[in-house]
Amino acid sequence: MIAHLAYAEGSPCPTLVLDSAQVPQQGTSLTDRLADARRSLKAVGKAHVLKIALVCPSPHPMFDLDYRFVQALPDAEDSFDLRGSCGHSILSSAVVAERMGMLPKLSVGGRVRVRVLNNGDSVVCEVDEVKRDAAQFTVHFVRTAAIPVTQLLITGEPRTTVTVDGELHEVSLVSSGNAYAFLDARTIGIKDPDALFADDESLFDRLGRVRAAAADQLGWPRAGAFPKIAALLPVEEGRIAARAVSVPSWHPTIALTGAVCLGSAIRIPGTVPWRMTQEVGCPDGLEIVTPGGRTAVAADVRDIDGVLSLSWASVNRKRVTFQGLLPLEPQASTTW
Repeated sequence: MIAHLAYAEGSPCPTLVLDSAQVPQQGTSLTDRLADARRSLKAVGKAHVLKIALVCPSPHPMFDLDYRFVQALPDAEDSFDLRGSCGHSILSSAVVAERMGMLPKLSVGGRVRVRVLNNGDSVVCEVDEVKRDAAQFTVHFVRTAAIPVTQLLITGEPRTTVTVDGELHEVSLVSSGNAYAFLDARTIGIKDPDALFADDESLFDRLGRVRAAAADQLGWPRAGAFPKIAALLPVEEGRIAARAVSVPSWHPTIALTGAVCLGSAIRIPGTVPWRMTQEVGCPDGLEIVTPGGRTAVAADVRDIDGVLSLSWASVNRKRVTFQGLLPLEPQASTTW
């Protein structure tokens, strides 16, 4: 079986893209096949690739591509989390799907409509630029119908208190693109972006413990990837600094879905991100400042019959580079 690798700028690692028609759809057969893929990656020095995308042409008339995300977990080769999604991997899948013949040739102004099977998201990848081995996109997370922003609150509350080692921490648990826990970094002693972006093991550990406590509160597995967590600081008008944790280390920037989630969360009254916008203001969208650069996100939230509702959220200037083919060798326990 031939797999493909593509890297979306700002992601912690490339994405391994597989034709979903060539792998089992669920259960231990799927897990075994994915574990074999990880062993093949390790054999060629690519054990750091922890993102896997399963794609196929969509049978749905509204979509071009069906996509399923798999987060490989570092604790074991057969350990995976299929609970959430990954925007960087969606873009990698669009680039690879063209090369696999699942999509027409990408062209500027064209759109790839992706159905995310993990969570039902609808994502439109608008092509801004195409080169031989790269493409740049604007990504739109589109709701089939506008959703009240309060429905994005996982616990139904704008802020939730979790306990870590006897200390109380207030987080906002929001799901838009992916599930996130947003924490005001000032509440854990981080006062400026330099401190937030430092290679501080104690901060990493603290955020991991808060994330685990949030997972406990939701009844989700601690060893999984979700909810993700990001610590935030207000910077200046229209800008919030964010430090996010990925699997298994700091995220170099912020996940594309994290940008979408934060861009949505600032529009939900009472959340931690919303309260920061009361300090700095975000009149024309949000610019997220990260250790690896800046990400701009805009969300369409408007009053519909007296209810604040989200229709879409968009992130621009996301570049993807195709990194090549990778033959996956069958293992003794699996027939490819």
